[in-house]
Amino acid sequence: MGDAITTLTTASFPEAIATADKPVLVDFWAEWCGPCKKIAPILDEVATENPDKITIAKVNVDENPDIARQFDIMSIPTLIVFDGGQPVHRFQGATGKAGMLEQLSEFI
Repeated sequence: MGDAITTLTTASFPEAIATADKPVLVDFWAEWCGPCKKIAPILDEVATENPDKITIAKVNVDENPDIARQFDIMSIPTLIVFDGGQPVHRFQGATGKAGMLEQLSEFI
């Protein structure tokens, strides 16, 4: 995981989402999740290529179960875009870069 991606915790999540000045894509993931590992480099690329348009953050659901429960995360990876502090777009599963960019097209 590169420097372009922020790691959020139960403590840092509310403020990071509420004070963001651009959309934030949050990747809900876990260490043991194969598809999560598959999309990690894609997320890193998207973050590096679009730093002025979107912030990409990760939440480890095993380490931060309260946030996962709050947003009804039932399977991972689940990705939620927050804009203005609110969840505005949600999608699940591993996808290639083209699919990821398509999901994020209205934000980047």
